[in-house]
Formats: sequence, C-alpha cells, structure tokens
Amino acid sequence: MQYLAAFLISLIISLLSTPLIIKFSSSLAIVDKPGRRKINTEVIPTAGGIAIYLAFVLTALFLMPLGQTLKGILIGGSFMLGVGLLDDKFVISAPLKFSAQIVGALILISFGVRINFVTNPFGGLLYLGVFSLPFTVFWIVSIINTINLIDGLDGLAAGVAIIAVSTLFVVALQQNQTTAALLALITAGSCLGFLKYNFNPARIFMGDTGSMFIGYIIAAVSITGALKSAAAVTIFVPMLALAVPILDTTFAIIRRLFNDRPIGEADQGHIHHRLLAIGMSQKQAVISVYILSLVLGAVAIIINGFQFNSAFLIFSAVILMIILGAKRLGLFSVKIPKDGRSLEDSQP
Repeated sequence: MQYLAAFLISLIISLLSTPLIIKFSSSLAIVDKPGRRKINTEVIPTAGGIAIYLAFVLTALFLMPLGQTLKGILIGGSFMLGVGLLDDKFVISAPLKFSAQIVGALILISFGVRINFVTNPFGGLLYLGVFSLPFTVFWIVSIINTINLIDGLDGLAAGVAIIAVSTLFVVALQQNQTTAALLALITAGSCLGFLKYNFNPARIFMGDTGSMFIGYIIAAVSITGALKSAAAVTIFVPMLALAVPILDTTFAIIRRLFNDRPIGEADQGHIHHRLLAIGMSQKQAVISVYILSLVLGAVAIIINGFQFNSAFLIFSAVILMIILGAKRLGLFSVKIPKDGRSLEDSQP
C-alpha cells in the first residue's frame, strides 16, 4: 500500500505543479529558444525539472523517515537542482558545471551513500577502501551526464528515466530493499506526471534543472539498491537499466575522440539524432528508444536471479548486439567538422 501511495502522490503533485512551472518559467524568461542544434521551432519554457523536484521531495518527506540517506539525497538533489536552474537561466561553463556535479556527489557521500564494495564473481566481496570515494563520485557524475545528454527530444529523458527506475524498483523488491524501492517509485511518479506535458509536442522542457536532478536521484537509488547488494549478478542491473543513456554517452565520447574534437562539444550523433536522420518522426524515435529501454530493463530483471556466469554471458551478448546496432545506425561514424557542426549540419 505504501508503494502505491508513493507512486500516486508523486504523480498527482507532478501533474498539478507542472502547469504552474510552465507559467513560472515563462514569466522569468527561463526558456529554450530555437537554434541550429535545437529540435524545437518555437520558444518553450524550460526548468520543468522543478515540478519533478517538488513532487519527489514532498512525497519523500511525507512517506519516508528523514534518515541520513534521505537527508543526503534531498540536500544533494536540491543543490543539483540549483545548479541546473542557473545553467538553464544563464548558461554556466562546462568546467563549472562538472565541478558542481562533483560537489553534489560529495554531499551524497558525506551522508553515507557510497559504493563500499563490488562483488567478486569468484566468491566474496571486493572492498574498495580508499577507492570508494572516487568510484562513487565517478558513478554519480557519470549517471548525471548520461541523463543530461540523452535529453534531446520531447519526452525522451523522462521516459527513459521512468523505465530505468521501474527496473530498479522491481530489483529492489527482489532484494527486499524498501528504501530504494520507495525512492524509485517516487521518481517514476514524479517523471510520469511531468511527461504528460513533456511528450511531443512538448509544452515544457525539463532542462538541465530536471536532467541533472533526475540523474542524481537515479544514481542514488542504484547505490542504495542494486549496488548495495552482495549478489554478484546485481552489478549488471543498473548497467542494463541505464544501458541506452550510458552507451549513447560512451559512443559520443568515442566519436568525438575519433574526430579530434573536445569531449564536451555538442554534435548531432546521439541515438535520437540518428533515428531522426533515417526518417523517423520525433514520436517514433522516442518510442523506439522506450522499447529498447523496456527490453533491456526486462533482461535486467530476468537475469537478476541467474548465476553470475550465465548472467555475464547474456549481458555481454546484449551489449554486443547494441554496439553492432549502433554501428549500423552510424553512431560511431558521424563526422564532426572543425566548426563543431555535424555532417548533417554542414550540408546545405
């Protein structure tokens, strides 16, 4: 009953608050304007992540005890929301934003939310010791940026996030991890309410305000859930649940290194861009990514009960198929001219 309440309360708060945030964003000129690399053809209010934040925080405070874990998530999440809001309004530099993400990760770690060990497939646990802090920072910052980078089409990041946290919710139930399960459902409800206004044609974007906050929460949920389990196979769960944004980001890094371009430079080679390039509409591209994410989430749930060797073989086969599909789609081969535009941008 508590799980149902967590989902419904966060969903309702998000549904009711998003229209207010649309007006708020417009009145403060926190908007996304059309541009060379933009999909939108008109000015759209952004900072929609505030609605997701409000739904998440209010529901969590209402249903969950304010322990160290929740305190860390709320304080760190509020910090990331503020950073994202500043970026949506004023556009802060990439190094400053990256530094702020590290600070956000350190806030969470200071409240005891960290990856202390990884499971040894040959038996026992491998305690990270002094490497726990950098490993946890790397994981949190990586997930923040994978969600941020996949936020390129109406409803894409919100939908992928819903599927990812739903996967983490099921696995948390399998592992009897109540805190992670509740946090996952609250996140799902918060994002689903927002998605009503964010799906194509979008009335509002989540902006960095939303993508960085959601990425932060997903990272925290995975640490308190799947990555906290002593079962060796659970290491594959968050990697599969978030495989689409993780691999899309990885492919982007490889692509930019291959083209001798800065890793942080934008291009038109992400999975959603390539799907549009082969003739899909925005809705078709987004739904295609949803389906892929659902399949990967289902695989994560199924193999969670397998022996490590079997799970590893399935995981490896799935990742290999995704890599081959990405190569076929052209995610590695997009050429980036020296002015930072993609091949499609450079064509008349």
